[in-house]
Amino acid sequence: MTAEDKDSAVSQVSSAPPPVLAEVVRSGFVESRHRGSLVILAPDGSVERSLGDTTTPVFPRSSNKPMQAAGVLHAGLDLTGERLAIAAASHSGELFHRDLVRRLLAEHGLDAGQLQCPPDLPLDPVEQETYLASGAVRDRIAMNCSGKHTAMLAASALRGWPLDSYLDPEHPLQKLIHRVVEKVSGEQVAAVGTDGCGAPLMAISLTGLARAYRTFVLSTPGTPERRVADAMRTHPEYVAGTRRPDTHLMRAVPGLLSKMGAEAVQAVALPDGRALAFKVEDGAGRALGPVLGRALDLMGVPVKELGVVSVLGGGRVVGEIRAVF
Repeated sequence: MTAEDKDSAVSQVSSAPPPVLAEVVRSGFVESRHRGSLVILAPDGSVERSLGDTTTPVFPRSSNKPMQAAGVLHAGLDLTGERLAIAAASHSGELFHRDLVRRLLAEHGLDAGQLQCPPDLPLDPVEQETYLASGAVRDRIAMNCSGKHTAMLAASALRGWPLDSYLDPEHPLQKLIHRVVEKVSGEQVAAVGTDGCGAPLMAISLTGLARAYRTFVLSTPGTPERRVADAMRTHPEYVAGTRRPDTHLMRAVPGLLSKMGAEAVQAVALPDGRALAFKVEDGAGRALGPVLGRALDLMGVPVKELGVVSVLGGGRVVGEIRAVF
């Protein structure tokens, strides 16, 4: 084989599409397929299973939130319990979420007008209907990232850092969070973007993301990372909501840490050091449950409800979305 042939072979390998992780079956016919990449780490942190490309950086989206919450603790902000859980949350916008964000703002001498997340409706569809029926409109507190933004503002106020630029990647808090991401993931941030809520978003690989979650559950009690993990696992309803998979999963499996992100990203760690992270390439959130359920099955942690997503036709079940790896 010539050097040119070798270059061509490498190019073909690197451009190969990721494997199919899930497929949509309607009336016995495979209608759609969702490709993606997934990594599972063994208790010692080594890669036990890898599908697709798990070393190229991705934007973890809200799966970055535990690291951002750890950052505000490293800055000196003393949050505990549900207050720390909501700092790491993509909350559903239910009344108890909105009430806690308002209390947090007041406790730190802040007001909702200082939040720079966009006004939004509650994330949970059931809550959204109730919210709209009451005559309420899009609001920053209802936005699923409002707890994180409140914590960032409070940490900045505590340290005397600027409040009007707390989302600037060069802001002292964001630079601190950047360092936390690199430390817990064990790799350099490959790119910095802007998340849907306006906060800086750090790109790392899926392997680095799984490693970060492993770091959180194995850290020494009392450290910022372990405090975040413990708060999330103790108060999962504040991390997500009463009808959300992350809440269900952390309640169902003692010691498990879980956080989903937009564009079909998911990271999970078990208390024995095993961890997983995956991304569905097309960003389809409907594939998250089946893929997560199958990955946990492979790890010996079956959570049956996660893998069941029905396909409807005329209001009745005519198929399913299923994992195929």
